Amino acid sequence: MKKILLASAISAAMVASVQANEHSGTYAFDTQGTHQFVTFKISHLGYSWLYGRFNDFDGEFTYDADNPENSSVSVTIDTSSVDSNHAERDKHLRSEDFLYVSEFPEATFKSKRVVVDEAGEADIIGDLTLRGVTREITLDAELVGHGEDPWGGYRMGFEAETELRLKDFGNPMDLGKASETVEIEISVEGIRQ
Repeated sequence: MKKILLASAISAAMVASVQANEHSGTYAFDTQGTHQFVTFKISHLGYSWLYGRFNDFDGEFTYDADNPENSSVSVTIDTSSVDSNHAERDKHLRSEDFLYVSEFPEATFKSKRVVVDEAGEADIIGDLTLRGVTREITLDAELVGHGEDPWGGYRMGFEAETELRLKDFGNPMDLGKASETVEIEISVEGIRQ
């Protein structure tokens, strides 16, 4: 009986290990299916909320199921793809008052380390470069799900959020105290390579 229980325990441990490893790997963002979003929210003078997104961005992440702290992510955003659903406002957002896209056409994020808590949520610490300024930020990330897709691939998705101070990235426009920070939310679905 003890031998049977021991064998069952070893088998269960081996199956769990295989299941944990089955979703490790490098995942490219699903740019063709556009199952990804980078959205932002900022107060307009303290009277309303302005929402927007970046339509064009790409990246990849590597996920290590056995040691999630060894995972990594890199993202490149086309800053000229900013879209707040208002053409004139978008033109202003692309100007040197805000994103200054003629001088800085890309924003990038590259992770440096990942810290995972007991609930399985992660802090992804890395360098964000925006308007030519590089600063360390933290993304609060959560695994949405993973599994096989209907086309024979394997997918994994994450959501993450952070908050940035505009002045930290050299933004000269002063919209008042209520508009000093912008909330960023990222949702990506990656296809394992």
